[in-house]
Amino acid sequence: MKPRDQFLTNDFIGADAGNMREKTHDPVRAPIRFRTIWISDVHLGTTGCQAQRLLEFLRKTESDTLYLVGDIIDGWQLKRRWYWDQSHNNVVQTVLKKAKKGTKVIFVPGNHDEAVRQFIDLDFGGIRVRDELIHTTVQGKRMLVLHGDRFDGVISCAKWLAYVGDNLYTMILKWNQWLNSWRARAGLPYWSLSQYLKLKVKNAVSYISSFENALAAEAKRRGLDGVICGHIHKPEIREIDGITYCNDGDWVESLSALVEDYAGELRLVTWQEIVMPHQSAKHQKEEELCVSPS
Repeated sequence: MKPRDQFLTNDFIGADAGNMREKTHDPVRAPIRFRTIWISDVHLGTTGCQAQRLLEFLRKTESDTLYLVGDIIDGWQLKRRWYWDQSHNNVVQTVLKKAKKGTKVIFVPGNHDEAVRQFIDLDFGGIRVRDELIHTTVQGKRMLVLHGDRFDGVISCAKWLAYVGDNLYTMILKWNQWLNSWRARAGLPYWSLSQYLKLKVKNAVSYISSFENALAAEAKRRGLDGVICGHIHKPEIREIDGITYCNDGDWVESLSALVEDYAGELRLVTWQEIVMPHQSAKHQKEEELCVSPS
């Protein structure tokens, strides 16, 4: 794909060439185009889910392939208490719309939406459900894509403890919402209490490191170049024993995604990075329209 074409969207189809060029260079309308996007741990069905911000991210980006790397819907929480905001519906509808318009959407279920695993290897509404798969980048790197919960000792050996931890995590997220509501009123940026606690607690740091090493070892055992996962809500790209370990983060705390550009480079992006420049451009354009020539 030519660089000039990477930023053309379906909105431009049917427009004349002049209008198409104008819209292509319009920073307010033109989505950012990637070859591949990975998102995970959205946790639709919970009050901690940042669905509106994810929706903004999805509307400001386009990709040839979109991977949903598990825990997109939180079945654990929905079993305890039903919660489903309109923004959660909008996220689902936006993903289905992308699939309908030609984006290759692949759903790799996680432990919170494990009920979907009974539909592995089936396709629904243009969305392909797979347990795991290998993604090959433009540079030829072969990356194992999976949620990662099978390499979590707590999930594998003591699921009851995982449920207890999930309840505590939900409580921390509620505190996080109250805290960030206050920070927003004070004009301060979003800050994650749960991420801060993870990085400060020695056992949590050790758990994250063990998880990352286990995933990298699995990729190496299979003769692959790297691994892409979610599950632990910690966005990361780093080399571990010659293996590229990538975690795309989540849409509860870090509001992050992993992307591959058309040169095959992998990098992490955040909601702030993708959406805020568009909002700034929109406000600037509105101000310009309000100023009439003298």
